This record gives sequence, C-alpha cells and structure tokens, in this order.
Amino acid sequence: MFARILNIREAREKSPMITVVKQDPQGNTMLRYQGEVIKRLPREIIIRAGWTLPAKDLGYARFEPGDTFTEYYYADRWFNIFDITSADNTRKGWYCNVGEPAVISQDRIAQIDLFLDVWVAPQGNSLILDEDEFATATTLSEAQRQGAREGLQALLQMIEARQEIFAEIVDNS
Repeated sequence: MFARILNIREAREKSPMITVVKQDPQGNTMLRYQGEVIKRLPREIIIRAGWTLPAKDLGYARFEPGDTFTEYYYADRWFNIFDITSADNTRKGWYCNVGEPAVISQDRIAQIDLFLDVWVAPQGNSLILDEDEFATATTLSEAQRQGAREGLQALLQMIEARQEIFAEIVDNS
C-alpha cells in the first residue's frame, strides 16, 4: 500500500510531457519533438526540452547534445523564445522564432514559423536572422507578413527594454 501511495505521489510530481509541432506557413509539419511542461498559464506555456541532434555550429552559437532549451510559447504573441543553457547550466543565449501565435492544447503546441529569427547573446547583443528568406518568401499571406513584422518589433522592444526573460541579460557596459 505504501509503495502504491509513493508511486501516485511520484506520478503527480513528474511534469507532463507535451508535443511541439513546428509548421511551415501553410501548416505542414516541419519538426516534431517532446518537451516537459514547466508552467502553464491561460495564454502562455513554458516547457523544457533537450538538444538531441548532433552538434550544430551556427556561427554565432553552437548547439550541442546536453544543451537545455527552456521554451516560452504565447497564444497572443507572434513569436516564441528559447532560453538556451549548456550542460553545465551556462547561458548560451536566447533564440527567438517569429511565428504565428501558438495554438496550445493539453498535449500539443503548434506554431507556424514565419522565417524571421532573432539571436540574443547573454550580454544583450541581438542579431536578426533570415531577413532575406522572409523577404523572398512567396508563400506568406499579407496577414502573416504584417504579423511577423509586428512580432519582430515587439520582440526587439522587449530585448531593448530588458523585459520579462530579457531582464536576465548580463550588461557588461
């Protein structure tokens, strides 16, 4: 009986898993993976996922097995934010994807990627990525283009003002 109670308690303490589905502008699945739910709010969800792919050097950052991604998805914002730390818990930076507001259900997060991304180094330097891909994309609707532009501006303002997760930027000036 005691073992059974312990197992029930352990099951409650374990965070539920959720499936993340990254989609292209037409809604086709590009990537699917699992994450652990950390916090769920009415219009936001925070999950944790590990980098399980081979090491990837992007020039401005390197993602490696053992890296942890704490991912912030919003049902009312045109972006998501990944807070990335190494295996030794050193912050690598934030990778931000501009996309349609996330569709969050009990067991799934779906978000349409709109090409634009922003990398933010721990010291706050930001780099807008894939502007050329966004500019030449013929598959985006005008509503997607407008939402992406507004999402990018909102994200850049958050970074500049050091709001929310970006309050943790280490200012070396």
